[in-house]
Amino acid sequence: MLNGESIFGRAGHRFKQDGIDGSGISTLTSDAGLTNGAIYAHFDSKDDLVANVVADQLRTQMKKCGTLRPGREGLEDFLREYLSPEHQDNPGDGCPSAALLDEVGRCGGGTKDAYTDGARAIVEELAVRLAPEDPQSARGKAIGLFTMAVGTLQLSRALSDRKLSDEVLEKGIENALTLMR
Repeated sequence: MLNGESIFGRAGHRFKQDGIDGSGISTLTSDAGLTNGAIYAHFDSKDDLVANVVADQLRTQMKKCGTLRPGREGLEDFLREYLSPEHQDNPGDGCPSAALLDEVGRCGGGTKDAYTDGARAIVEELAVRLAPEDPQSARGKAIGLFTMAVGTLQLSRALSDRKLSDEVLEKGIENALTLMR
């Protein structure tokens, strides 16, 4: 029997660490202690598996948002944790957006649909935290915060100069907090 948590969690970690294209079915099944046949008994293809894993990873990220302090204080906590050196250094344990965005853009419709649903939920969560009385009024700002955070983390991970990378994270936090005002 396929343990969804096992395959989703382990495949999510592998995808974020090595990339979707860099993660073969045999590696994914080995990580989860399964056979290729077990995977294909539950998923039509690797694309189907990817779509399900992306959806699961974004749901997991949303669950973490639910543990934050309410309102803008929780949003600030989220941004500080998201744009931390620890998150930067551990892509396999972090955000699927920062680790997989370029690959998701090249995936098929099922994965893009799963990602779109998850990204929409994150934007809605940010908007509610910015303006609980009228989240729709904060939607543009929420999109800006989400894209700023993801892009900042991606850039910091691409830099070989640790001092510059840390500076990018610091400025990303400052810019995000300014945008929140």
